[in-house]
Amino acid sequence: SADIGTLTRLPDTFEEIESIASELSQTPSDVIFTGKKASEQQVKSMQLDNRKIVMFATHALVPGDLDGLHQPALALSAPEVTGDPGDGLLTMEEVLHLKLDADWVVLSACNTGAAEEAGAEALSGLGQAFFYAGTKAILVTMWPVETTSAKILTTGLFRFQKNDANMTRAQALRKSILDLIDNQKIVDATTNEIIASYAHPLFWAPFVIVGNGGS
Repeated sequence: SADIGTLTRLPDTFEEIESIASELSQTPSDVIFTGKKASEQQVKSMQLDNRKIVMFATHALVPGDLDGLHQPALALSAPEVTGDPGDGLLTMEEVLHLKLDADWVVLSACNTGAAEEAGAEALSGLGQAFFYAGTKAILVTMWPVETTSAKILTTGLFRFQKNDANMTRAQALRKSILDLIDNQKIVDATTNEIIASYAHPLFWAPFVIVGNGGS
């Protein structure tokens, strides 16, 4: 009975994915799946073991977030949008059936490192499922994240790695966090004045690399 149509839209996510594709010198139409293309069926049916980076920028859900949801899941486009069968959710169980050979999976969403259930070990939900599916590392969040700062942080991470081929994933995450703290500001759209910064841990502390943090 889960209804993902009740979830709020995340307008920054397309810009986030598009910017990262650009940093990786990829053609957006070949590697980005949004709207009708961001379907549960698309993820399950496409070849993923030839992708070295797999990224989801969306809502991540924990059990109970939607009525009838009993395991962690990623929200994809609703069946009303895609016209495909299913509920539009990529659940932990469905992630376990994916076949990956990725250097890493990036989950730019809330609570992607959360436990499967109360009292469970850390990273026992979506994160662990992606490891079983075949990734070497994963970027997860340990609690809810703010969408604009998440876009800046993940895009910066890939930009720093692009500019320094010897930089590890862990080092790139650290540099992107420091850039968010020191240089990125929140500007009033009307007055163009700086009203706040992203220095508070709320904006950057949730992001953690688990697994191989190397090059």
